[in-house]
Amino acid sequence: MARPIISYCRVSTKAQGRSGLGLEAQQEALGRFAASEGFDIAREFVEVETGKGADALARRPQLVAALAEAKRRKCPVAVAKLDRLSRDVHFISGLMAERVQFIVAELGADVDPFILHLFAALAEKERAMIATRTRDALSRAKARGVKLGGPKLADARKAAAETIETNADRHAANVLPIIREIQKAGPRSLRAIAEALNARGIATARGGRWQAMTVSNLLARMR
Repeated sequence: MARPIISYCRVSTKAQGRSGLGLEAQQEALGRFAASEGFDIAREFVEVETGKGADALARRPQLVAALAEAKRRKCPVAVAKLDRLSRDVHFISGLMAERVQFIVAELGADVDPFILHLFAALAEKERAMIATRTRDALSRAKARGVKLGGPKLADARKAAAETIETNADRHAANVLPIIREIQKAGPRSLRAIAEALNARGIATARGGRWQAMTVSNLLARMR
């Protein structure tokens, strides 16, 4: 007999909510996950709200409703990706205190809360590093004599962000064939792929070691 789960999907802006951008992909991912792992989606909750801020839960009534329904049914809440809950480790910690099991489809059904905390911390660190690189790029632009302010500041920020994205895309395109080769050889889980990449001495785009989350982010980027 299939086990019940509560499906929770979130998009960050009203524009995304109206267009369905990202929502359909989350629903499809959760549907595939439920079918392969023997779950039945008992209820689905969809939110159009940012994941930022200390009061994020208070501004996400659908997540609150999903938690309540999960407690009533005594079953987990499932999301397609961890960032659909939040990239904030403190927010994730607060959710863990709700005594409801969370399942992240891309990480698998058996990932315990401690590992979810680790992935949230990695995502938060990645976000901070992106902000730092953007500031550094703006500082270099200023040193070259670029006047930052008004439209020029916006242009400089856009150029810095595009440079970061271009480099990340180029690196992802180079690593993807290696990941496909690893998958053909046997390892399928994100963790196993990360270990295989590290064993081959291949660094991430930032020169670090691979984790399941960084593999997941690369695969998502190349979809």
